[in-house]
Amino acid sequence: MNDAKKLLADMKALGIKEGETILVHASMKALGTKETPETVLDTLQAALGDDGTLLLPALTYANVTPEHPVFDADKTVPCIGLLPRTFWRMPGVVRSVHPTHSVCARGKRAAELTALHGEDITPVGKNSPFMKLPEIGGRLLFIGEVLDCCTFMHGVEERFGTDYVLTKEKIRYVVNGEEKYMYGHDFKGWETTYRRVKEILDPAKNEIITGKIGDATCYLIDAKALLKRAEEKLQENQHWFVVPRE
Repeated sequence: MNDAKKLLADMKALGIKEGETILVHASMKALGTKETPETVLDTLQAALGDDGTLLLPALTYANVTPEHPVFDADKTVPCIGLLPRTFWRMPGVVRSVHPTHSVCARGKRAAELTALHGEDITPVGKNSPFMKLPEIGGRLLFIGEVLDCCTFMHGVEERFGTDYVLTKEKIRYVVNGEEKYMYGHDFKGWETTYRRVKEILDPAKNEIITGKIGDATCYLIDAKALLKRAEEKLQENQHWFVVPRE
């Protein structure tokens, strides 16, 4: 069995199903594969089948800033890793419109999930592909120990209204040539600890499934369950997913 076939078998063994929608945070290095990033992404798409949808964050918070506020969906390169940078340029991929927290998607629901992100005035608002996942039964896939990179949790914090997630003032951006003012993420004085989601999700109910793809430890998480469990924790303590920054 070659590397790509082994990766596909691992994906199916983990529980990825044809026809579903999955948003992926991934460490290419953690997979330990000799395959190209394009092959890894195509293998993920193959696991989802013709009716499935694959999404990856295309975040640009490091290169679109108040000092350098210009975002162009066709030109601004994602800043977060090899797989997102590769996926952005692959055939059939569409990108949501947001200066710092865009998402790329390919598959049956790609256009639907990315269409309205530009209407939000926060990074991970109700129209972002992240926050559409619970509505459609979507899941989050973490390839490697990257749970602390769970951007979906920013959306949960925004929705709940934690006192640390958003800037107090709107920031000026130029988005696809249009001047826009919107809130950014703050987190000043706080460090996120999203790996704690493992403590609140129930494996017996398949809210979280742990397994391996290639050499990487992976987590497949039900977005609706995570939204519910995380909001319950925030009700108890709005700082449950953060610790004071040193």
